[in-house]
Amino acid sequence: MKWNRYTIETTTAAEDYISLMLQELGIQGVEIEDNVPLTKEDVAEMFIDFLPELPPDDGVSHVSFYLEEGRSDEEELLREVRAALLKLRGTVDAGSCAITSSRTEDVDWMNNWKQFFHSFYIEDILIKPTWEALKEEDRGRLLIEIDPGVSFGTGKHETTQLCLRQLIRYIRGDAAYTPEHKAPRVLDVGCGSGILSIAALKLGACGVVGTDLDPDCIRSTQENLKVNGLAERPAVFYTGNLIDDEELRRKVGAEEYEIVVANILADVIIPMAPVIFPLLRRGGCFITSGIIDFKENAVREALERTGFVIVETSHQGEWVNITARRP
Repeated sequence: MKWNRYTIETTTAAEDYISLMLQELGIQGVEIEDNVPLTKEDVAEMFIDFLPELPPDDGVSHVSFYLEEGRSDEEELLREVRAALLKLRGTVDAGSCAITSSRTEDVDWMNNWKQFFHSFYIEDILIKPTWEALKEEDRGRLLIEIDPGVSFGTGKHETTQLCLRQLIRYIRGDAAYTPEHKAPRVLDVGCGSGILSIAALKLGACGVVGTDLDPDCIRSTQENLKVNGLAERPAVFYTGNLIDDEELRRKVGAEEYEIVVANILADVIIPMAPVIFPLLRRGGCFITSGIIDFKENAVREALERTGFVIVETSHQGEWVNITARRP
């Protein structure tokens, strides 16, 4: 489907008024572009480590809307938009209100990205997208099949790989480390697509509990469990935020886990550290990633302040894994 995109040059003072005006005319899907810096509240809600590098805010804003190409009332609707803008300029500084147009068309963003996600290995674990056929030479391998859907977690990101390697080490063991518990109970905080929960179960965990803020992630995780033949394994997932949800912490349970894994962000791990500590059994490990390198020390300090002992730190690119133990 093709669309005509119309962009109104205006001011940041008027952008909300124009958005409301367009909605009142029956136009949905308004897009706003400006250089207004994010507030602390915005950053907290978005859980981001990097603020966008914007030029100085000059008060200019661009408000865009889309009309399906060929609609019979397009010219009449544009006349109504222009008339409403003229009226609005009498009450607020709305800038030039010049309208420019361009054409665009639907792009299947939800599926086009799949061309960049192919099977790959993390040590001896094969991670394969569900839509890709299994190669003959890969049969018999320890396999994780993933369709992330709208969730984070193809396994390609450095932070996911750091966590996967630590799960392999602390569940299955390696030449340098023998796990104390052969079948640990694992808590996956911010489960996303469920890739870490699935890996934990396939590596030998006796059960998994997962949490995520987004109910779509919970659905994605449950679907991926079915794809991997794990629907009958002991795995329970909850929507919510462990930091401020006391009822969720009660459901998750105190001193229940040998391993907690959290592939989230430094600014979430820091306030979460004292919440995770009592959920672990004594001697249990907290595997963390999603930590950008310049926030490594802040996370280490938060973990140690809570009572954790740092046992291992690893890096991949600019990302960091910190594994800590509850003494």
